[in-house]
Amino acid sequence: MKVSETDLKGILLIEPDAFGDDRGYFMETWSEARYGEQKIPTRFVQDNLSFSKNGVLRGLHFQNPKPQGKLVSVVQGEVFDVVVDLRVGSQTFKKWWGTKLSSENKKQLFIPLGFAHGFVVLSGSALFFYKCTEFYDPKTELTLLWNDSEIGIDWPVRNPVVSEKDGKGLRLGEIGKERLFGK
Repeated sequence: MKVSETDLKGILLIEPDAFGDDRGYFMETWSEARYGEQKIPTRFVQDNLSFSKNGVLRGLHFQNPKPQGKLVSVVQGEVFDVVVDLRVGSQTFKKWWGTKLSSENKKQLFIPLGFAHGFVVLSGSALFFYKCTEFYDPKTELTLLWNDSEIGIDWPVRNPVVSEKDGKGLRLGEIGKERLFGK
C-alpha cells in the first residue's frame, strides 16, 4: 500500500495493493492494523454507498459539531473528488484539492476532520463507498455551495446535476466561524 500526502495537510491519497491475474483481482480495502500504521483512524462507525449518474455532483458536505473523518473510494465508475479546508487558521484555509478516483485506479482518499467534501461523476454512473468516523447527523450537517467563487473549484463538468439541498448550499462567507473548524 502506498500512502501519499497531498497539498492539504492531513488529506491522504492511498493506493492499496491489488493482486490480479486473468481472472480479475483481489485487494484489501481496509485493515485496522495496516491503515493504523499509516495514522489513519481505526475507528469507523458507519459505512455508506452512493449510486449516482453521469454529471451528478454531491456536496460539498461537512458536519460540525459531530464532524466526520472519511475514507472514500469508488467501487464502479469514475468521479472527480474534492475536499476544501475549513480549518480557520490553517495555512491552507479555503483552499481546495481534487483528484480522480475510479474503479480502474483503485485509489482511496482519507479525509480527516475539518474539511468539506464532494464529488462529481465523470463516467456513465458511479458507486461511491465511504467509511465514516462519526454517525451522520442531519441536524449538524452543512453544505458549502459547490460553486462558491471564494473557493473557486475547477470542476471538470460545466452544468452538473445538483440536488435542491446542495443547490441551496451556503457560501463560505455565510457560514459563521463557530460552524467551521480550528486548526
